[in-house]
Amino acid sequence: MQAEQTITPMLWFDGQAEAAAERYVAVFNGRPGGDPSGSRITEVSRYTEAGPGEPGSAMTVAFELEGQAFSALNGGPEFSFNESVSFVVRCETQDEVDHFWNALTADGGEESMCGWLKDRHGLSWQITPTALMELLSDPDPERARRAMEAMFKMQKIDIAELRRAAEAA
Repeated sequence: MQAEQTITPMLWFDGQAEAAAERYVAVFNGRPGGDPSGSRITEVSRYTEAGPGEPGSAMTVAFELEGQAFSALNGGPEFSFNESVSFVVRCETQDEVDHFWNALTADGGEESMCGWLKDRHGLSWQITPTALMELLSDPDPERARRAMEAMFKMQKIDIAELRRAAEAA
């Protein structure tokens, strides 16, 4: 039996917490071959006349992505995301890599290097195929080196290209 999660990441937004949670839930429910109902919003608390936010607007949003609990707070413009914190999404197939990469970079997201991206809210994600980790930890150091060199040239990770690079002699 899995233990109840006792640590929940809290994400700070400037007015987009509910929209971001809805977007993340839709993206993860669209994972190729995944459970289309495995991610969900579990609770929304709203600001009242007491403030400080607009009455009726979301204050906090609790949501789950494939069983991982998150909270989102509409805290205002004081803080923003940076690359010092990111979320790793492990993918078994290129279809999964493509799905997450395309969905999370859509509508203003930014591609970066080595499988990293920022979504339109500025949150950093690492879209990481399990094949990448297998190749980088290959017992043959030359195969691992060739895979790493190939990865350094990529933005979105291409599993087939990584395998070709690792096999090249």
